Amino acid sequence: MASRSPPALGGPLLAPRLSPAVPTWHPTRAEAAPMEFSELIKTATVENVLLSRPGLPAVRGTLCITSHHLLLSSSPRGDLELWLLIRNVDAVEKRVHNLGWYQPPRTAGSLRDTRVSGSSGTITLRCKDLKVLQLEIPGMEECLNIASSIEALSSVDSVMMMYPFFYRPPGLRLQQGWHQSPLERHFQQVASQTSQWRLSTVNRDFSACPSYPPAVMVPAAVGDDVVAKAAAFRQGGRFPVLSYFHPKNGTALLRSSQPLTGPNRRRCREDEKLLGTILDEGERGFIIDTRSAQAAKQARMSGGGTEPKSSYPQWRRLHRALDRGRPLQESFIRLVEACAEQGMDRWLGRLESSRWLSHVKAALSTACLAAQCLDREGCKVLVHGAEGTDTTLLVTALAQLILDPSCRSLEGFQGLLEREWIQAGHPFQLRCARSASSHGRGKQEAPLFLLFLDCVWQLSRQFPFSLEFGEQLLLTLFDNAYASSYGTFLCNNEKERSLCKVKESTHSLWAWLNQPEERQKYLNPLYSHNPLVIWPSVEPQSIQLWQGLFLRWIRPSQHLDEAWAEIRRLVEGNNSSSKESTGKRLSQSFPDPTAGTQNGR
Repeated sequence: MASRSPPALGGPLLAPRLSPAVPTWHPTRAEAAPMEFSELIKTATVENVLLSRPGLPAVRGTLCITSHHLLLSSSPRGDLELWLLIRNVDAVEKRVHNLGWYQPPRTAGSLRDTRVSGSSGTITLRCKDLKVLQLEIPGMEECLNIASSIEALSSVDSVMMMYPFFYRPPGLRLQQGWHQSPLERHFQQVASQTSQWRLSTVNRDFSACPSYPPAVMVPAAVGDDVVAKAAAFRQGGRFPVLSYFHPKNGTALLRSSQPLTGPNRRRCREDEKLLGTILDEGERGFIIDTRSAQAAKQARMSGGGTEPKSSYPQWRRLHRALDRGRPLQESFIRLVEACAEQGMDRWLGRLESSRWLSHVKAALSTACLAAQCLDREGCKVLVHGAEGTDTTLLVTALAQLILDPSCRSLEGFQGLLEREWIQAGHPFQLRCARSASSHGRGKQEAPLFLLFLDCVWQLSRQFPFSLEFGEQLLLTLFDNAYASSYGTFLCNNEKERSLCKVKESTHSLWAWLNQPEERQKYLNPLYSHNPLVIWPSVEPQSIQLWQGLFLRWIRPSQHLDEAWAEIRRLVEGNNSSSKESTGKRLSQSFPDPTAGTQNGR
C-alpha cells in the first residue's frame, strides 16, 4: 500500500485515493515506526479486512498500522482509503468468533504450548470524535494483535512522541501562525483605549504562575511587587488579570483562581489592594463565583475560600454553580449513550436524564450575568471558581462573544480561543485525554471546551447572521482538541508548551485554517456584521441538542450539506449580481473621463 499524506484535518473517513499528480508522501520517522513505536506494533498489516460504519456501505481492504495512523486501502482497486489518527481512538472492544485451542508439535526440550485458533475476530473502535468503526479481521491471532497494538499506541502519553511533532503538511512552514500572539494584539488594543491597565512581566519565567503566559495585564496603579504577593495568595498563583476591557463604558472583566483564605480567614493586603485599585471610590464590582456557596465554604476548610466582605467591601459576591470534572464528564457520557437509543420514549427520557442541556443553559445564563453587569450595570466583574482554568474560562469567553462583535469574526474568534482557553491555561491534555466511550475513568477528564463550543453553536443558531464562522469550524475545533495533527491544543499550559518547544516543532492549526482555500470552508455565508450586543435566550425551549455534533455519525448529513452548499452558491451569486448592478449604476451616474469631447459635453 503506497504511503501518502493523510488528510490535514483528519479528512473524510474514506477518501478517494490521491491522484498520481499529487506528490507522494515519503514516510517520516513517525510513519516508519521507530524503535519507540515498533515494539508496540505486534502485527503491522492484515489483508481482507471488512470495515463497517453506521449508515454506510461496508468496505473490504488491506489494513495497516503505523506509528500514528490506522490505514485501510480498499480492495481490489485501492481507490478508497481510510486515515484514522490512532490518538483519536477512545476505546477498543474485541470479540472473537469460532474460538478454539490447539497445541503445536513440541520440539526437543521445549515446553508444551497452547494457542488460540479461530476463523476471525471483530474489533469495534469508539473514537473521541464519537464515530464508531467496526473491523472484521480474519485470523484470531491477527485480530488480538491489531487490538493490542491500537490500545498501546493510543495510550502513548509522551507529548513529544505525538503526531504533531512529526507532521509536516505541504505548503506550510514551521512557526507559521505562531508569530505575534492574539494576546499581544489584545494588549496593544487595550493600551490604545485606556491607561488604567498595564503590561506586567512578573510571570516572565513562569515563576508566579505556570498556567499564565509570560505577560499579563494588571491595574496600572499597582507595582509588580504587589502582583507577586497577590499571586502567592491565589491557588496556583492565578492572580486577578484583565480578560476583557469593555470600551463602551470603560468597565473590565477579570479572572483569577480562588483566594487561599483557609479556615482561619487569612488575609493578603496586596491582593486586597490589587482589587481595590480597580474600583473608584464609591464604585462597586461583582465577583461571580462559579461554585455553589456550599462548595466554596467546603473549599475554605481545605485551604481555599472566597473574598470576605470585610476585606473586599466594594465587591459583591454572586454564586452561580457550574458543574465541572466528573459530573460534567458523566453527563457527556450519558448523552452520547442516549444518542444511540432507538425508541422515542427512551430517547427523550435519557436525553433529559443526561442533564447536558441543563449545563448548556447554566453556562449561557452565567455568561449573560457577567455581560449584563459589564454592559448594563456599568460594573467591573471578577470571575473565578477554584483553579480558574475551567468554568472561569467558560464564562469569560462566552461573555466576550456576547459583548464584543470583533470576537464573532473568524479571526477574532481564533484570538478569543488563544487568549481565554489556550494561553489562559485550560489543561487540554488532561481534560481531553478521554472522550465519552473510554473504559477508563480518570479524575481529570471533563468536556469543558466541548460545552463552550456547544454554547457557541446555540448562539449561532439564535443569531444566524451575527457570527462569521459556521458549524464546520466548531466541529473541527472539537475534533482537534481531542486528537490533532497540529500543536495548538497540546499540553496543559504555556510553561509546558515552552518546555516541549511546541511552537518551534509543530504546526499551528490556525496557519492551516487561514489558508484561503481552507478558510472558505468555515465561513458563514449568511454573515452580516452586527455591532450590537447579542443577548441569547436561555429559556428551556430555546436550548436545543447540537445534532450536527452528537448525531454526526448516526444520521446522514448529505442533504444538509447540499442545502448549505446551495445557500452559499445563492449568496455568492447575489453578491456578484449586486456588484455588477452597482457597477452599472455607478457607470451611468458618472461620465467616463476617457470618453470623447462630445460625451464630455
